[in-house]
This record gives sequence, C-alpha cells and structure tokens, in this order.
Amino acid sequence: MGEWLAQNAATIVISLILAGAAAAIIAGRIRSRKQGRTSCGCGCAHCALHDQCHKR
Repeated sequence: MGEWLAQNAATIVISLILAGAAAAIIAGRIRSRKQGRTSCGCGCAHCALHDQCHKR
C-alpha cells in the first residue's frame, strides 16, 4: 500500500487540488445563488429570460 501511494503521490495530490477547486466553485455558485445574484454578473432588468430564471 505504501509503495502504491509513493508511486501515485503526484496524481493523488493533483486530483485533490482539482477536486478542491471544483468544490470551491460549486460552493461559490450556490452561495451567490442564495443571495439572489445572477451567474452572468449583470442585472436582469432587460433580460428576455428574466421570468424563466427568477420565479418567485
């Protein structure tokens, strides 16, 4: 087991970094969505699909 970890340490570290980055992006999206922000970063006043994405 130790030998396998030593041989694949770089792959494991890179995979953990990528998984952490993906989790941070998803958490950020969820947090901004709960605060009512849009994903595009601009206002929705003139968006044609405003009624589709902001059903309240």
